[in-house]
Amino acid sequence: MINPRITRRTPVIMQGVTGRAGRSHFQLMRAYGTNIVAGVSPRAAGAQIDGVPLFGTCAQAVAATGAKVSILFVGADQLLAAIDEAVGAGIEMLVTPTEGMPVHDALQAKRLTLARGVTWIGASTPGMAVPGEAKLGFLPDSTLAPGQLGIMSKSGTLSYEAGYRLVQHGIGQSVWIGVGGDPVKGVRFADLVPFFGADAQTEAVLIIGEIGGTEEEEFAHALRAHAFAKPAFALIAGRSAPEGVSMGHAGALVHGVHGTYAAKKAALEAAGATVFGSLGEMTGGIVAALRR
Repeated sequence: MINPRITRRTPVIMQGVTGRAGRSHFQLMRAYGTNIVAGVSPRAAGAQIDGVPLFGTCAQAVAATGAKVSILFVGADQLLAAIDEAVGAGIEMLVTPTEGMPVHDALQAKRLTLARGVTWIGASTPGMAVPGEAKLGFLPDSTLAPGQLGIMSKSGTLSYEAGYRLVQHGIGQSVWIGVGGDPVKGVRFADLVPFFGADAQTEAVLIIGEIGGTEEEEFAHALRAHAFAKPAFALIAGRSAPEGVSMGHAGALVHGVHGTYAAKKAALEAAGATVFGSLGEMTGGIVAALRR
């Protein structure tokens, strides 16, 4: 079973730490509490950033630190090679915020991580967080607070707004995972149902989905298959989108009834989930449900 729960003590390495985005988010993640113990940069091996040593390869970083988690800030054309290197070094969980990963590369990364039992969160993810402990990626601190709601999301921006509104009403998160909006990716909503079902700190879950693909329907099937006993909520973007138009994410494409808002809503409600029509409705509904 996937277990994404990290803590302030979890040692993390960072691939691509010396790039512009990498340096910025290295500082922000450490400020939040993430225990980044090493960076990987072939060109800067032997140097340090704020006391954190840099190694030329993942294997060297893992051997020196014992880390099993890596956050990758590398370009789309380098991402598959970086994932392959991390998996080969013994990394057990990867978070890849990079957008634009070629579909063929994503398919290879999916096969590779599945074969080795590695949890891959991404691509095109804003990251994940265990609020109050650590975060990997660029979830805004203002949207994070320790709490009882597990959040899974395809959309970064929409999930930030949802998280922020709920935090303002005293509803924080147990674990927050951005699964990303690509059609081929690592962790999907359904993959996380067993974890959230068993997690003692999670009282309810919220998926933030969108039209296109079948991920929300797969989640609904998983709720039934695993006899998920906790409240499940959903907010689906794109209710009024025209058919046949890709709406931002590569996976948000509707063909006929396949991937429509109506199909997703019907599947989720049949599985016992509550589907909200707007952010305001979602906020009020979740606050009322979890404050009983």
